[in-house]
Amino acid sequence: MKEQVSTYTGKDIEIVYDRRLCIHAAECGRGSRALFNVEKDPWCDPDAVSADVAAAVVERCPTGALRYKRLDDGGEDTVVDFNSVMVSPDGPLYVKGDLDLQNINNPFQHIQSKVALCRCGASGNKPFCDGSHGKAGFKDSGAIASDCTAESQNPASLKIKGLKNGPLVFEGPVTIHAASGRKAFCGDKTALCRCGASNNKPFCDGRHMAINFETG
Repeated sequence: MKEQVSTYTGKDIEIVYDRRLCIHAAECGRGSRALFNVEKDPWCDPDAVSADVAAAVVERCPTGALRYKRLDDGGEDTVVDFNSVMVSPDGPLYVKGDLDLQNINNPFQHIQSKVALCRCGASGNKPFCDGSHGKAGFKDSGAIASDCTAESQNPASLKIKGLKNGPLVFEGPVTIHAASGRKAFCGDKTALCRCGASNNKPFCDGRHMAINFETG
């Protein structure tokens, strides 16, 4: 059985892969097949490309499954300037920013700037997405009724609290984008559905109570 966390050390950069957070978005392989190639063992070769290229490709990962540390004084993962949520079609909430996960069963203490959170209710790794939305047949285009024309807010910590058998509560400046990329919500507090049943996705409308949703 493969280790859940693997480290690949090159001359100028170290790449860490956490399988528990990977949902096979495939951004890494499409970013550089020389760097990430599942047909090879090991599948990651940090010296196949420059450290700058490797860092840029790792930063494409939307779930936090990949992270890096430069060994050539080039720094670590780029800090995200503003807090944002992207609602993916038929998939999770991709969250970026200065993240502070609270009241959540979180074995991933290294999560600081990006994560994919379940919104279908079927993940076996709640509140994190594990790809179960596909098998569960979850369908939602990621369209949002609301609109927002405000400028991006000043960076500050975004607290994410998981309510027992309820939604994810976001506290702190955050911009929510519809799947089209349009800014749909700008504010300092909101509750987002994670049971998959809300009629006002991605926002919670209390339907978790009607379906007896359990967060585990």
